[in-house]
Amino acid sequence: MAQVLEFKLPDLGEGLTEAEIVRWLVEVGDVVAIDQPVVEVETAKAMVEVPCPYGGVVTARFGEEGTELPVGAPLLTVAVGAPEGLETSGPVTPGPSGARNGSAPSGSSSPSSSSGSSGTESSGGSGNVLVGYGTGAPAARRRRIRPDRLDRTPTLSGALTVEAPVSEAPASGAPVVPVPAASSTAAPGFAAPGSVAPVSDGPVPVVSPLVRRLARQHDIDLRRLTGSGPDGLILRADVDGAIRQAEETEAAKTRPARAAAAPTGASPAAASPVASAAPAAERIPLRGVRGAVADKLSRSRTEIPDATCWVDADATELMAVRAAMNAATGPSAGPKVSVLALLARICTAALTRFPELNSTVDTEAREIVRLPGVHLGFAAQTERGLVVPVVRDAHTRNVESIGAEIARLTELARTGKLSPAQLTGGTFTLNNYGVFGVDGSTPIINHPEAAMLGVGRIMPKPWVHQGELAVRQVVQLSLTFDHRVCDGGTAGGFLRYVADCVEQPAVLLRTL
Repeated sequence: MAQVLEFKLPDLGEGLTEAEIVRWLVEVGDVVAIDQPVVEVETAKAMVEVPCPYGGVVTARFGEEGTELPVGAPLLTVAVGAPEGLETSGPVTPGPSGARNGSAPSGSSSPSSSSGSSGTESSGGSGNVLVGYGTGAPAARRRRIRPDRLDRTPTLSGALTVEAPVSEAPASGAPVVPVPAASSTAAPGFAAPGSVAPVSDGPVPVVSPLVRRLARQHDIDLRRLTGSGPDGLILRADVDGAIRQAEETEAAKTRPARAAAAPTGASPAAASPVASAAPAAERIPLRGVRGAVADKLSRSRTEIPDATCWVDADATELMAVRAAMNAATGPSAGPKVSVLALLARICTAALTRFPELNSTVDTEAREIVRLPGVHLGFAAQTERGLVVPVVRDAHTRNVESIGAEIARLTELARTGKLSPAQLTGGTFTLNNYGVFGVDGSTPIINHPEAAMLGVGRIMPKPWVHQGELAVRQVVQLSLTFDHRVCDGGTAGGFLRYVADCVEQPAVLLRTL
């Protein structure tokens, strides 16, 4: 017997509570295999493809592209198993995928019989008897939802057979496949997000605590909303729609008041609402990558007592060494070496000498935790915003290995394919803001790390070299550090060592 299973948005790890649908990879009616990616979602950490743990026919999708869903919310339903021999006493109910259940239309018992059955054609049906398809029929009867299930967060693992709209059981006692509520993507009978319904005395169908908090912040009565989710579940889009509707209503009330307050002798042009109305400010939601960055930076500024020191360094010799490496031929030739890879290798050498800066603070235990390995993060600007990929075990790598890993992670960041694991776990961050054409900055520490090195642009400047004024390649280095883990002497020693390696790359030979 065919069984319709509901696949929910899984826990993507790293404390993520929601994700936005970027692109559906399957359509309703498609046959999917086990572990086949079915949807591409964007979280606060990265963009990932979500595989489905079931194999079968997709019968419904929940949410359009751009919809934000909480972890545990339904993504799609899949009909698993063979539908042969499944009959009902009447035609099936249409849904967004063309059906409300997986049973065959009246007069058909199998896919092979549908093409030759005149009864199906005379009834106006489509003849499709695959699981998830069907013909026109009266609306299905909905079962009453138990109140104790509405305010409970659904489990994230394991399939379940949904008790949403089902057709009446046939008199013959043949089993009927329960199917979840129709997808909000295509269901014509669903209410628009944020539509107002009569006040109900029963429990409010809300799962996400984020939705409840958003409603409280804007004084939205959830009992007056009609949810666009499965079984009337109120989603974030519904609350956002109610907020916009309330703002529009308030604006409509204030316009007549402004018109009445206008002077009697004012000219028609002056009294025109178009002329008197001020342009509305644009509101951009802080969510996704931008929201995660905002939260982390705010937390860093709130919790970490940071300080910054900086120094100018003559990078002429470093640039010459890089040019010599890249110009090498024969057995000594290798991949091109970037300035960022050289600076990253200098950082790992400096952290070996000053391990205080490769640490974090446990505020609850009131302890400084010195970390055994260096996982070096580097700031990368992408179309989706600022991300910090992490080079694992950077202290065990040479310049070529670090450069290759930076190039690989940069390409993944550019295409939005970084996984959450590749964006977390860093112990120290290197920020090359010189690519934006600026000389200096005071970086904000990437919480919960203890320090960040900032690198400005390398450009020709007047410089006293060997007692004479010369034009040299000069760079400004800045170190922002957590003053709880060390004093200024340690931070200054770290920065001075980095500057010495930039000015005299031969210093690194001692640690190679």
